[in-house]
Amino acid sequence: MATSSPVQIQPVETYRNERPIPFCPGCGHSILLDRLDAALRQLQLDPTQVVIVSDIGCVGLSDQYFSTNTFHGLHGRSVAYATGIKLANPDLHVIVLMGDGGVGIGGTHVLNAARRNIGITVLVFNNFNFGMTGGEHSVTTFSDAITASTRSGNLEHPLDVCASVAVNGAGYVYRGSSFDKDLPQQMAAAIAYDGFALMDIWELCTAYFVPNNHFGRKEMLERIESLGMETGVLQHLPANEYSRRLHALTERFAGQDTMPVKALTPAFNSPLDHKFHLIIAGSAGAKVRSAAKAIGYAGVLSGLWATQRDDYPTTVKTGHSISEIILSPEEIRYTGIAKPDALVLLSEDGLKKVRHRLTTMTPDDIFITTPEFADVETAARKMILRPGAGDVRITRTNRSLIVTAAALRLLKLFPIAAYEQAIRRFQARFADENLKVVAASAGLLEE
Repeated sequence: MATSSPVQIQPVETYRNERPIPFCPGCGHSILLDRLDAALRQLQLDPTQVVIVSDIGCVGLSDQYFSTNTFHGLHGRSVAYATGIKLANPDLHVIVLMGDGGVGIGGTHVLNAARRNIGITVLVFNNFNFGMTGGEHSVTTFSDAITASTRSGNLEHPLDVCASVAVNGAGYVYRGSSFDKDLPQQMAAAIAYDGFALMDIWELCTAYFVPNNHFGRKEMLERIESLGMETGVLQHLPANEYSRRLHALTERFAGQDTMPVKALTPAFNSPLDHKFHLIIAGSAGAKVRSAAKAIGYAGVLSGLWATQRDDYPTTVKTGHSISEIILSPEEIRYTGIAKPDALVLLSEDGLKKVRHRLTTMTPDDIFITTPEFADVETAARKMILRPGAGDVRITRTNRSLIVTAAALRLLKLFPIAAYEQAIRRFQARFADENLKVVAASAGLLEE
């Protein structure tokens, strides 16, 4: 019986295509692309499993010269794109080519990929200026350097890219220059690292930075030393790559309901036969939204459709808090309220926000409040709640609940028992205390 011979995989001789590289004579970009090709040849990665991601700038031209998968996007966003690609397929080797301009524009993407330890390799082609647009200064431009935008010398301190990502948890960090003889080996090590790897590679922009600053290889290496920046592998941590851990977590919970829906089965009946619009207006931090939320749950427990829309300031605990609730025996397709059928006023903060609502109300509508707001002008029928002599003292934190519960007793939208059941189920931690408040709300109806 004949046996088949094992498939012979031919080594990849180059990851570059035949297109000529267009960079300026002496530009470091050409050198770095040659070094990258050498690194990939050393690793012998499947070209179909390699993705080169770039953005705008001279370096952004680079991806078209490689016979691999490539992605080109907006300036500074290459790390964000690379992160998405890696998350979609952790087995891909994702390599980002970006300039120092892209690092400045998309710094937040770089730092967040570093702290998450996303398994991408970021090669920073660092030539200290925006070479494509005329040589303006970037975040890595040296102090006193002459650029198109700093003709009298740069006043800013240069960003230490390596230190920035290292302190935020980058797994592999390297600083070097395009003149390093072992750069292909260093690139191969960064690409092979199973985690976030960044190489800050200093190079020359012969079109702008070199002539403006009389700057060459010697001056560049001296500058590294004068800034006290170390070279070589600056950080190499144990790999704990994010995308693989995320996929493992997803597989772990596959088929499981990690956020179980708390189904509501109607257990009460509502007499409501039309859509009802209710507004509760009070102060932020006074549990207005909590009281309103229980109304929505109670409505669903009573066989109704319910929506809730809240308005409150960004300060959360100061100012107004407005909740708009719609209850309906039929599906609610629009959640806005042009005119409330009932408005419950709890505080001066609430009044300031809903005074215009009161002017739209008619004698068929209901305005429910407490004695201090009895003189508020509105055409709506007023119902003034009178605090009784119950066992519960009205405070800032329970005022919304006790007045809202009393209002529900007046409106008869559903049994008060439905409201109590909603509190037991969805406010279980404070149910005993809140149910006492609801019970005491009956006292507000006493003359």
